[in-house]
Amino acid sequence: MQLRQLSTFRTVADALNVTHAAERLNYAQSSVTEQIKALEQDLGVRLFERSNRGLRLTPAGHRLVDYAERMLSLAEEARAAVTELGIPGGELLIGAPETLCVYRLPSLLTRFREDCPKVHVVLRPGNRKECRNGVHEETLDLCFTFGTPPDHPDLESMPLLPEPVVVVAPKDHPLTRQELVTNADLAGVDFLVTEPGCSYRMMFEEALGSNPGPRPRVAAELTSIGALRTCVAAGMGFALLPQIAVAADLARGAVGLVPWRGPHYEAPIHATWRRNAQHAPGLLPFLDATRTLLGPRPTTGQAQG
Repeated sequence: MQLRQLSTFRTVADALNVTHAAERLNYAQSSVTEQIKALEQDLGVRLFERSNRGLRLTPAGHRLVDYAERMLSLAEEARAAVTELGIPGGELLIGAPETLCVYRLPSLLTRFREDCPKVHVVLRPGNRKECRNGVHEETLDLCFTFGTPPDHPDLESMPLLPEPVVVVAPKDHPLTRQELVTNADLAGVDFLVTEPGCSYRMMFEEALGSNPGPRPRVAAELTSIGALRTCVAAGMGFALLPQIAVAADLARGAVGLVPWRGPHYEAPIHATWRRNAQHAPGLLPFLDATRTLLGPRPTTGQAQG
C-alpha cells in the first residue's frame, strides 16, 4: 500500500464517483482508476462494487476507510514533526523591571516573535532581586536587570548596551538652569526613590546616596515609576532614573533636566539565565536576538580590527 493510493481511495470512497474524485485530486480519471486497481491487487480484495448505478463500497472497502484515515493522519503528523524539528516551541518565562518591560523589550519581543512564532513568551515585571531569584529558583528562564551581574556559579550573564541615567526635577527649578550640577549641589535636596532592593533605588544609592558628607534627602518612597514621575512633575522632589523612563516627560516639558554628571551616569544592563537552562524552549535563539538588538555596539577601533 502506498500513501498516494490510500489518499486516492479515501477521496473516491467519499465521492463514490471516479470522475468527481479525479477532479478533486486534479488527476486524470485513468490515473485514479489505475491506483484503485493497484490497491485492490495489493490487498487481494475488491474495495468497490461497480454497477450501472455507480460505485458502492464493499465490506472490505468500508473497513479500509477508517484505517486509511488513521494512516494518512499519522503520515501528516510525522511530516509535521520532522519538518518542524529545530523550530522551538513551548513557553519562555522572562522577568525584567518595569522600565525595561515598557521601553527596551518590545522591539526585542517583536523580533523574536517573528523568528520563533511557536514560543509562548511570558513577561513578568519585577525588581532586580525578584527577577534574579526567579532565575535561580527556576520560576523564570531569563531576566534583564540593571546593575552588576550576579556572582553565582549557577548563573550566567551577558552585558547589554548600558542606559544613560539622568536627574530630573520639577520644571523651572533653579538647578535645571545651571551649566553643571555636582553631587555637592544636590546635598539636602528632596529626592523621590523606589523601595529598597529595586534597581532604581540601587542606582540612587550608588550614585548619590553613599557619598561621604552631605547627601540628598529621601523625601518619599514610591513603588511605581509612573507615580514617581508624576510626583516630580507636581513639584514633590527630584528623582534619578534611566533616561528612557523620563524621555517623554522631558520632551513635553513636564519635568526639567538637571545637568548632572556624577560618577555613575550610565546604568549597566545584564541578561541572566541558568547555566544548565539551554534546553529551555527558545532560550538560545532569544539570547541571539538579544545580543543582536541590545548588545553593546563595537567601538570604531574594534570594528576596524
